[in-house]
Amino acid sequence: MTLPPDLPPQSEVQGNIINGLHSSYFDGDTPVPRTVTLMVDAPARVLEIGLPGSDLAGVRWPLDEIRKLEDIAGRDGAILRWMGDPLARLHLADLAVLHHMPKLTRRAPPKGRARLAAWALAAVVGVGIQIGVLVPLLADRLATFVPPAGERALGEATFGQIRQALAGTGLPPLPTCEDELGLAALETMLEGLGVPRGSDDAIKVFVLDHEMVNAFALPGGYVVFFRGMIDAALSPNEIAAVMAHEAGHVANRDPTRHALRSAGSIGILGLLFGDFAGGAAVLFLTEKLISANYAQGAEAGADEFAYVALEDAGVSPAALGDMFERLRAKYGDTEGVVSHFVSHPTLSSRIDRSRDAALAESEYSDILSDEEWSALKAVCDQTVLPSFDDE
Repeated sequence: MTLPPDLPPQSEVQGNIINGLHSSYFDGDTPVPRTVTLMVDAPARVLEIGLPGSDLAGVRWPLDEIRKLEDIAGRDGAILRWMGDPLARLHLADLAVLHHMPKLTRRAPPKGRARLAAWALAAVVGVGIQIGVLVPLLADRLATFVPPAGERALGEATFGQIRQALAGTGLPPLPTCEDELGLAALETMLEGLGVPRGSDDAIKVFVLDHEMVNAFALPGGYVVFFRGMIDAALSPNEIAAVMAHEAGHVANRDPTRHALRSAGSIGILGLLFGDFAGGAAVLFLTEKLISANYAQGAEAGADEFAYVALEDAGVSPAALGDMFERLRAKYGDTEGVVSHFVSHPTLSSRIDRSRDAALAESEYSDILSDEEWSALKAVCDQTVLPSFDDE
């Protein structure tokens, strides 16, 4: 390579500037190298690349952002690149200047990290909007179009999944409690609460032989109590209060909305995390439906429904608050039925409102007789594994 006559063949140090370096520069746009002059401005911490005989301005590379590349072509000298320009290359003929570049061999940070972070944040926000806003809105709309037969089929299938999940893999489904006198007491309670009976769309109540202190509603009018819920109650009015609350959810179609929301959210998360088979989704949906933490409006609406039903049945609405308070003191805020009812509004405010709903001038009594209450407490003395086809 022939050097321009005005450039010395080696570097000459003049104060803080090294000039006269002769090298080739590829700008990344054209495959033709340019013979350039180089100056290292130590105080400014930059490498100035001049383009002799060109009308273009020179290029300035910060010294801390220059990296040395492996010369796969086997050429003499060194090949440099600047982190700010992924395509440009500088073929350095004089290696004396390299000691001015302190980070030649340091790994460069990923380019576009801020942009990548912004896209990641946008993706998270997008998923959050889908799960927190779009899916609930769509679920609420779809719930109004689901026919009663469809809701019943969804509730039936979900109830079967819950029974199997609670029993464990490879075991028979969790048995239901089938003592005739106990079930008759439940029917008496439903009639006393004014819950419509005698039709295909009527609420169907099941008691599962499990120690969990809980009760919940499923799509299609399925209301499920656990044996532990009945064992924990001190009076039939406490069970009636929970029954009325769940009947309120059924009347407002909250379980269907909740199931659609959960299924939609789980579907999105399943796509993101690769659960295409849906096994984890089914288990998570089961847990979601058992816990059934509805939104604030749904819980408040079910409470108001329960207050009216209990008042009409001659049962104090305060029974709901009394039960919550006692179970919270015994099990804490995250166990069993308290977890089921602990969603917004706060449990304390709901206890207070249930007591405020009790009218001082009203005369209240138990919804069941002592004999009926004893029968209900013993409803799990007989258990079977029924088939829905036999019911």
